[in-house]
Amino acid sequence: MKQDFRGSYTVAVTPFTPDGSDICIDSLKRFLDWQLECRVPGIIILGTTGEFLAISDEERRLVIETTVRHLDGRMRVLVGTMNAYTPQAVRYSKEAEEQGADGVMIVPPYYYTPTDDEIFAYFRAIAEAIRIPIMLYNNPVTSNVDMSADIVVRLTKAFDNVRYIKEASMDVGRVYDIVDGTGGLMNVFAGERPLESFLLGAVGYVNPYGNYLPYSTSRMWDYMFEGRLEHAAAIQRILHKIDIVIAEGHPTYGHQCYSKALAAEAGYPVGDVRPPLTTFKALGGEGRSRLDKLAGLMREMDALIEEIESQENEA
Repeated sequence: MKQDFRGSYTVAVTPFTPDGSDICIDSLKRFLDWQLECRVPGIIILGTTGEFLAISDEERRLVIETTVRHLDGRMRVLVGTMNAYTPQAVRYSKEAEEQGADGVMIVPPYYYTPTDDEIFAYFRAIAEAIRIPIMLYNNPVTSNVDMSADIVVRLTKAFDNVRYIKEASMDVGRVYDIVDGTGGLMNVFAGERPLESFLLGAVGYVNPYGNYLPYSTSRMWDYMFEGRLEHAAAIQRILHKIDIVIAEGHPTYGHQCYSKALAAEAGYPVGDVRPPLTTFKALGGEGRSRLDKLAGLMREMDALIEEIESQENEA
C-alpha cells in the first residue's frame, strides 16, 4: 500500500441535473478539469459535501467510474464508502477498490453511537476486505460519534491500510494526540483550522472550499509546506469570513447548498442539493443576499492571491 496522500484534497459536491433527478456527467467532468487546472492534488467524492446519503447505488457506481476514468491517474481519488450497516460499508469499499479508487474515506457507524469495540469491528471488516488505504473520518458533529485518539491509535496499530484520518472533532489538539500516539504512523488531514492543524503535525486538508476556491485553497497548503505561514494565514482569514456568512443560515443549508451555488458563481454549475437539504432556490432573497456577500469574499481571495503571486514574480 503506497502512502502518498498530501496537501489539499477537495471534498467534492456531486453535480446533479437542474431538476435534481440525475447525476450530471458533463458538469462532473468540467468540474474535475477545473480541479486539475488549479493543480489540486486529490479529490474526495461521495463524502458529506457530496451528499452520499442522497445517492443511489447505481449513481454511486456512475460517479466513481466517471471520476476515476476521466482523471486517469492525474489526481488521487478517494471515495466515501461509509454506511451504518457494516456489510454495506464493506461492499461499497470493495466496489470502490475494484473501480480504481486510490483510497476510501469512512466515518464510523452513524446514528447508533457505537462503542470503541464496535467501531473497531466495523473498520476491521473493511480493512480486511480491501488493500487500498483507508482514511478514517472523525466528524462527531454529523455522525454523533467522536473517535478518541485511543481508538485511532488502536486501529492504526492493528491494520496496515489504516494510515489516514480526517480529524474534524473541533478539537485541534487532537491532531497532536493522534500523531504522537501513533508515533507518526497516522497521517492526519485537517477537517478544520488547517493552519493550526499543520503546525501540530497534519499533512493535508480535506477541503470543502475547494468546490469554489480550488486554486487559492490548494496554494494555502503549499504555502504551509514552504514555510510561508503568513500567506497561509491570510488565506485562512478569508475562509473564516466565509464560514461566518454561511453559519448565519440554518445548518441544513450550510456547506452543501452554498458550495454548489458558489461553484456556479465561479462558472461551474453543478445543480442544487437534494432533499432533505434546503435548496438554494428555496432560500429566495435570503440566499441571494448571502451569495452576494460570499461572492465578494471570493473576489477578495482572488485579489489576495494576485498580490501574493505578484510579489513572488518581483522577488
